[in-house]
Amino acid sequence: MKIHPTAVVEDGAKLGADVEIGPYAHIGKDVVLGDGTVVRQGAIVDGHTTVGSCCEIFPYACIGMKTQDLKYKEGSVSYVEIGDRTVIREFATVHLGTADGEKTVIGSDCLFMCYCHAAHGVVMGNHVICSNSVQLAGDVHLEDWAIVGGCSAAHQFCTVGRHAMVGGMSKIRQDVPPFMLCDMQNSDLRAIGVNVVGLTRREFPKETIHALKEAHRIIYRNGLNRSQALELVERDVEPIDEVKELVRFYRNSERGVV
Repeated sequence: MKIHPTAVVEDGAKLGADVEIGPYAHIGKDVVLGDGTVVRQGAIVDGHTTVGSCCEIFPYACIGMKTQDLKYKEGSVSYVEIGDRTVIREFATVHLGTADGEKTVIGSDCLFMCYCHAAHGVVMGNHVICSNSVQLAGDVHLEDWAIVGGCSAAHQFCTVGRHAMVGGMSKIRQDVPPFMLCDMQNSDLRAIGVNVVGLTRREFPKETIHALKEAHRIIYRNGLNRSQALELVERDVEPIDEVKELVRFYRNSERGVV
């Protein structure tokens, strides 16, 4: 291990092999850092926080501090869990959960850029990217491979589906459907099409992308209400797994879908 002499590592912290701690960084007593993880200068990792292997936490990031939720009661024990190979950039904040046992989770292979914030109970899947200054309110869920553009803000309890991409400066007030590209239009976030570029890069078959385009056309451009559109998708679009997932997402949404 390489621990700078000015770093503070409290008694009780568990550090894996080849961990690096930079100058003036602070590691709390209940923190677990996996093998090969690097904590850069001035970063703080505190609370009941577990960080996986080969992660990189950049200067002045702050992870595992008490939630800002006013419902928090002193003495509650809540958690932050971060997967493997995830990067947390400068000045990002990841807060503990509110209630006893609640977890704030960031998965593996994620990129959480500068000034991003994950509030209590946020759950991010794997391969998620949050560009600079993305603000996630409590209990927001970002599913695997979701990408959220810079300076966007998500209302509490919203979900961004798998492989969705949200444009920068967006107001996420309802759920974002999987596989879709969403952007602001006339002060509202709208699903403007399928995330073709992202799905192509991840080697989704052309047939899958075509089926999702057909589903998008029926749901958003045929002038049908939501129930009629979903029934038509189930009847007329190739029933591949991604189309079934899209329909299921709409039907299970509690906040409504953009």
